[in-house]
Amino acid sequence: MEGFYYEQPVPIDFGIGKLKKLPEIIDQFGFEKGLLISTPSMVKNGVAAQIVAASNGKLQEIFSDIQPNPTLKNTDDCADILRSNKYDFAVAIGGGSILDCAKVACFVANTEDSTSIYFYKKKTIDHSGIPLIAIPTTSGTASEITAVSVLTDTDKGIKAPLGSKYLYAKYAIIDPELTYSCPPHVTATSGIDVLAHSLEAFYGKKHQPYTDMAAEKAAKLVFENLLTAYKDPNNIEARVNMSLASVTAGFAFNLTQTAAAHACSYPLTQDFGITHGEACAFTLAAFWRLNSQSDDPYVSTRLQDFSKRCGFEDGNVLADFIDFMKKEMDLCMTLEDAGVTSEELLDNLVANSFAPNMQNNPIEMTPSSLKVFYQSLSKSSAVS
Repeated sequence: MEGFYYEQPVPIDFGIGKLKKLPEIIDQFGFEKGLLISTPSMVKNGVAAQIVAASNGKLQEIFSDIQPNPTLKNTDDCADILRSNKYDFAVAIGGGSILDCAKVACFVANTEDSTSIYFYKKKTIDHSGIPLIAIPTTSGTASEITAVSVLTDTDKGIKAPLGSKYLYAKYAIIDPELTYSCPPHVTATSGIDVLAHSLEAFYGKKHQPYTDMAAEKAAKLVFENLLTAYKDPNNIEARVNMSLASVTAGFAFNLTQTAAAHACSYPLTQDFGITHGEACAFTLAAFWRLNSQSDDPYVSTRLQDFSKRCGFEDGNVLADFIDFMKKEMDLCMTLEDAGVTSEELLDNLVANSFAPNMQNNPIEMTPSSLKVFYQSLSKSSAVS
């Protein structure tokens, strides 16, 4: 066995009702003046104001101008508020978009730069930013414990990950109770994103023993709980298990990084408007089939054995179950469902799918092989 390195520096406070500990945690770190970064919906329903009121005067302002795929401008606007008001900490509560934006904004606020400087690698993220307490409200991205954020440059039409050990949150509170109110579609798309994190972490080239264990545990939790959480949103056990799956998948992909399904998801989101989790799920089953039938016996054996340990006869049956879950949750299944309705659109999708994490796939993908792969997801292929 080759050597490996594993790190998870974020303290994780997990359990129903843990949000109530926030004032205590703020005091524990000696923070004095903070910004609450949240969603427009939490501002509208009064939850954000309640969190501010419970902070004993420590949280002094709310920023919520963040769109579902956070932009460089969203991040700059948040960083400007942190910087100009000299906040010494921030709390981010929301889905992955909120947390991703907040993590980068907290770093940028400790510089004189704009986010684009780091997004385009003109400078490296080489020091800590303003401390952030991260609180997810969905079971999906695990952004609260990872060192990566995904941002979008809307001017240039580029969506890409930005990673550094200096983007880790200071503390993570995971309260499954916050996910109870997630609409079914959010439960579906965020939950299937957890499965993508798990499966890509397992078959990605950078996998190692500890990430393998976390990936398998997370995948099993998703297979056993996602449809229940989707169909019976008040099922507490399913909600808790999906929150646990999300964090556990984060233990895995934070170090392995994601792979081909995520690389393909970026243009599906940016160019075709498919939400992130649904975009990842679009190719997830097909990549599992492809990789589990690899000519490399090490790869194929690992994935076939994983499939069996998850309760499936083989890799194809596991992939079939992913497709079954997608159908049950009304997620897009074909190229046409995704809006890819012409040869030109398909060629553009192929060309824009080669983000760096495509290289993490165990089977090398080329433009020609990826086009054939995508064509296998068309309605005509599904019928045949």
